[in-house]
Amino acid sequence: QVQLIESGGGLVQAGGSLRLSCAVSGRSIRTSTISWFRQAPGKEREFVAAITWSGTNSFCADSVKGRCTISRDNAKNTVSLEMNSAKPEDTAVYYCAGGSIWYSRRTADYPYWGQGTQVTVSS
Repeated sequence: QVQLIESGGGLVQAGGSLRLSCAVSGRSIRTSTISWFRQAPGKEREFVAAITWSGTNSFCADSVKGRCTISRDNAKNTVSLEMNSAKPEDTAVYYCAGGSIWYSRRTADYPYWGQGTQVTVSS
C-alpha cells in the first residue's frame, strides 16, 4: 500500500521561503515519479514540480521556475519542495502525488495522493 504524507505547510510571509516534505512509504514501480501539485480555492489542481525516484531527473513548472527546487532524500524516503520569493498567489493546498509516467502534468496519471498541506502566503 503506497502512502504519501505531506508536511511543512503553514503561514509564510511574502518574499520568504516555504519548504514542504513528502514521506513516501510502500513504494512500488507505479511510483517511479513523485510530483507536487497545488490547488488554490476555486481553481483546478495545478502541477508544480516532479522528480524521478532515482533523483536523476527533475523539473519545475514554468509558473514557478527560478523559485522552485525539488529534491529527494534516499535515507529518509522523502521528496522535498522548496520555493523562495513566495508570493500571495502561491497560497494553496499542496499535494504530493505518485505515478509512473515521467513528465506528466496530468492529475489523472497519478494514482497515489497525499492528503495535502495548506500553505498561506501573507502579503
